[in-house]
Amino acid sequence: MAALTSVARQFTCAKLLFRNSTPWNFQRVAEFAKPAGGVGGLGAKKAGKAGGKLGAVVQKIVLPVETDPVKLVNNVCGSNILKEGKDVELKPDSEYPDWLWTLRLGKPPALEEMDPNTLQYWRRLRKLNLRRQSKLMALRKY
Repeated sequence: MAALTSVARQFTCAKLLFRNSTPWNFQRVAEFAKPAGGVGGLGAKKAGKAGGKLGAVVQKIVLPVETDPVKLVNNVCGSNILKEGKDVELKPDSEYPDWLWTLRLGKPPALEEMDPNTLQYWRRLRKLNLRRQSKLMALRKY
């Protein structure tokens, strides 16, 4: 009899403990979340929205373009991001470092032109092999 009362006592304690521990009390949520007309707002007309099914039409922003050739040659147009001030003026070539004129501006060199003893060679080789493998896997039928 004592064992039965302890089990009953544990069951009662568990009921009291877990009675209000649901993560959402759906009745309270239903009181606060009222739909805006109709079923979930379906079919309700919204005031002030224009543009139909696709939404409002976005107007293109036309940015001003500098056409003065003297300013284009002597300044870096668009370098001033502040409302006040002016664009950065270009200096003579002698005031810039030498390495600036040796930068490679075109495509990266082919793998055959690179030295296999460099880290760049092995990174490029890995990148090319990953692309090749990706293309092969895309052709594979499942």
